[in-house]
Amino acid sequence: MHELIAWFGFLGGWLLVTGPIYQASIELREEAFERDVLAAAASSVTPEPKVSGWWWLVPPVYWLLARARRQRQEHATFAALTAEQREQFASFMAKASGWLLVGAGAFFIAVKETYELVELHEWHLAVFWVLVVVMPVLSFAYTAASSIRSRSMIDPDFTHERGPRKGHNAERPPDGDSGQN
Repeated sequence: MHELIAWFGFLGGWLLVTGPIYQASIELREEAFERDVLAAAASSVTPEPKVSGWWWLVPPVYWLLARARRQRQEHATFAALTAEQREQFASFMAKASGWLLVGAGAFFIAVKETYELVELHEWHLAVFWVLVVVMPVLSFAYTAASSIRSRSMIDPDFTHERGPRKGHNAERPPDGDSGQN
C-alpha cells in the first residue's frame, strides 16, 4: 500500500504542475493585452545608452547600473502607452505572476514526491534528476499539444506554425460565394 501511495503522490504532484501551466496558457491567451502594442511602444522610445563593459570589473556596480538603465527604459516605454494599455499589461502580468507562483509551489511538491518515490524504490539518485527534468518537459509538451489541438478545432486552417496551412487561403469568401467573378 505504501508503494501505491508513493506513486499517487508522484503522479498527483506532477499533475499539480501541469494544471497551472495549462490553465495559465488558456487564461493568458484570452487576456486582452496586445503584445505588438508593447513592442511598438518600446521601439518608439529612444534607447538608453548601454552600460560600459568596463563596469564588469566591479560586477555589483555593473548590475546596479544595468538595472537602473532597464528601469528607465521600461518607464519610458510605459509612458508611451495609453492608460488602458497599461491597465491591460498590469492585468496580464498579475495573472502571469499568480500562475507562476502556483506552478512553482506545485513544482516543489512534485520534486518532494519524486524524491520520496525514488527513495522508496532505492533507485539511483540520477533517476531522480532525470525525472525532475523529464516531467516538466512532459507538462509543457502536454500544454503545447492541447493548445494546438484546441486552436485547430476552432480554426481548421490553423497549424502549429502559427498561421494558416500552406495552400489554404487565410481569408475565405463568405458562404455561398465561390470567390470567383
